[in-house]
Amino acid sequence: MKSEQSNLLFPKGEKLPEQWFTGNAYLQPLLARDKNNDFTIGSVSFEENARTHWHTHPKGQVLIVTEGEGLYQEKGKPAQTIKKADIINIPENTAHWHGATNRSGMTHIAISHYLGDTQVTWLNAVSNEEFNKANQ
Repeated sequence: MKSEQSNLLFPKGEKLPEQWFTGNAYLQPLLARDKNNDFTIGSVSFEENARTHWHTHPKGQVLIVTEGEGLYQEKGKPAQTIKKADIINIPENTAHWHGATNRSGMTHIAISHYLGDTQVTWLNAVSNEEFNKANQ
């Protein structure tokens, strides 16, 4: 595990809550919202099989994959494989999830915008059936 940590662009960070994530996912905050920036930036690391729950962002989100291979899926569309150097521009109020595959971990930088005091709306967990279908 130590060699995996040394390959990361940023430290792995703290484990994210099971309330919004399935499996082992970690957040290293990089930039907090302030008077100049109405967004946050964080590095999120997902171990194999880890993923977010379905969720939306009122002003969208940008993901920049920095390590590994993962999945991104919008509600009603097929999942797509994402890998290092991919940039995913997620439109506002679009239900989606992202995370690792069943065979590879993945790390991305997430840039999440605010609308008022809201940055994210969490929905239901991605089912094992949905996750398994995305990994085919």
